[in-house]
Amino acid sequence: MVSQVRHPIWITAAPRPGAPVFAALFAMESLSRGTMASLVPIQAYDILRDSQKVSILYTVISLVGLGATLSIPLLIARLPRRYVYSAGAIALVACCVCFMSNTLAGQASGQFLRVVGSGLLAITLNLYIMDHIRKTDLVRSESLRMAGSTLAWAAGPFLGVWLFTRFGLFIAYGTSAIAALLLLALFWYFRLSDNPAVARGPSRPANPLSNIRRFIVQPRLLLAWLIAFARSSYWSTLYVYGPILMVASGKGELAGGLLVSAGNGLMMFALLWGRIADGGGLRRTIAVAFGGMTACLLVAGFVGEARPVLAAAMIFCGSFFCVPLDALGSAVFIRSVHSHERAQMTSVHRTYLDFSSLLPSFVYSIILAYFGLGAVFVALAALTAATALTTWIYVPRRM
Repeated sequence: MVSQVRHPIWITAAPRPGAPVFAALFAMESLSRGTMASLVPIQAYDILRDSQKVSILYTVISLVGLGATLSIPLLIARLPRRYVYSAGAIALVACCVCFMSNTLAGQASGQFLRVVGSGLLAITLNLYIMDHIRKTDLVRSESLRMAGSTLAWAAGPFLGVWLFTRFGLFIAYGTSAIAALLLLALFWYFRLSDNPAVARGPSRPANPLSNIRRFIVQPRLLLAWLIAFARSSYWSTLYVYGPILMVASGKGELAGGLLVSAGNGLMMFALLWGRIADGGGLRRTIAVAFGGMTACLLVAGFVGEARPVLAAAMIFCGSFFCVPLDALGSAVFIRSVHSHERAQMTSVHRTYLDFSSLLPSFVYSIILAYFGLGAVFVALAALTAATALTTWIYVPRRM
């Protein structure tokens, strides 16, 4: 007689790790982060009452967060990846609790925890994607992931500000914290693990400085970092200075949340941009996207606070051109990184998020001492124009 092993009927098979699974996780993470996206800079502006001081606060937090991000491989080397991902979700919950205090200390602590949580989630999720998604399927997978988060990023920023104006900070940040807890539950339901089929190869030192040196000597990784940095600089500027522009020009807090939500709502075109890239290639699509962003930012910058509605409209149009960079920009990195140093190089590549808050906010804090808010968008246009030219020259045609 052949013995049979009976399993409890409530133990079901988790969905196979693939593009839909990663899209679902990213969508739930986006709901948590998106709900506080517009609320955090508005709250910081309400506490500090000066846009230049807000820029300085973001600069300091980004500088401290950069060190934390570069140390994440040390954590991944010592803990199972699922625990690191879980710690990222818990950090998002903790940052919401800090923001509820509505104090400068709570604001600074909350922003730091948000940076750390976002870094832990982004790095581990990218490692899972590289383990389970073939390079030939990356464009489709990344487009689906961005499209899946459209509703969260479209509704989240406005929802957070609306909940704040109607019910207060506790409900607004509580909603974001609940989404982070649901993300944690969803992640453990999927039961993701390292793909044993992926060869580890020779290990690289986990020292952050060694990782940086190794990253810098690989031109394609540097190019991927520049593309990601310029794209992220656009979003960080929109999230912080879009709402501040609306509040400072008298349009109100809800208008600031609506601007960010509307810009994120354009992620619904991620799949369309993915198809365009399949036909026209990554190089042309990315260069055209940066060129379109540059034109929109220049108009928004020159009209500035004098015509805030037109400025908001042009920022909204710029978001349309930023969508393909979200959907396709990471493909340049994933196609270039070696499999045996994914964790280390992903950690260094992930610093584009920290630098996209650190460097622009530092530059803006200087610019705002002499010019109005419109100058912020003109400075960003200079970065996107330079990135468009670099992309056109150096991204390989065959990529």
